[in-house]
Amino acid sequence: MAMITGGWEAALRGEFRKPYYRSLYEKVRQEYETRTVYPPAEDLFQAFVLTPLEQVKVVILGQDPYHEPGQAHGLCFSVRPGVEIPPSLVNIFQELKEDLGCAPPQSGYLEKWARQGVFLLNTVLTVRAHQAASHRGIGWEQFTDAAIRALNAQDHPLVFMLWGRHAGEKSRLLDNPRHLVLTAPHPSPLSAYRGFFGCRHFSRCNEFLAAQGETPIDWQL
Repeated sequence: MAMITGGWEAALRGEFRKPYYRSLYEKVRQEYETRTVYPPAEDLFQAFVLTPLEQVKVVILGQDPYHEPGQAHGLCFSVRPGVEIPPSLVNIFQELKEDLGCAPPQSGYLEKWARQGVFLLNTVLTVRAHQAASHRGIGWEQFTDAAIRALNAQDHPLVFMLWGRHAGEKSRLLDNPRHLVLTAPHPSPLSAYRGFFGCRHFSRCNEFLAAQGETPIDWQL
């Protein structure tokens, strides 16, 4: 599997030594060798690579990666250029248009956000092809909870955008008063109309960052 380096490696070093992680590593290695697994192994830790711990300003949590060919590449909600934009991301772009006037982009590739400090983390980092949630419960949740705790411990203000019940449950890990925690229903077509639309998380995020002396995120893709 790909490696984590830099600030993330230092923050998560203790996890790599724990029995659950050794078991997780072997399970995932075997899955890559015997099954079709997404994202590609070289993209497994892409969120950590593109957004070093010390550069994180905003955290958006997803659940597990897209499970159809060509979609997942290590950033939650994101797909590479040329791939059809998934429905939840279409709704995210719709909320951005209503909130900040951002024109809907032609691509669902969110690397620009990641490089500005938006940490796009799935709480489960791998999935079998065509089998949603197939790698839940094998250890990834413990690992990504450790990453969320490392973010919570940062002494500079962060914004957490928690969409849906699964992400909202992670608020239990967030007790640092320096941070802003925003919650809303998931942007899925099944739930976006229950309060994701109109949540104004993007403008609220930028207002908070500006008030803290931080450069706001340019959400336009």
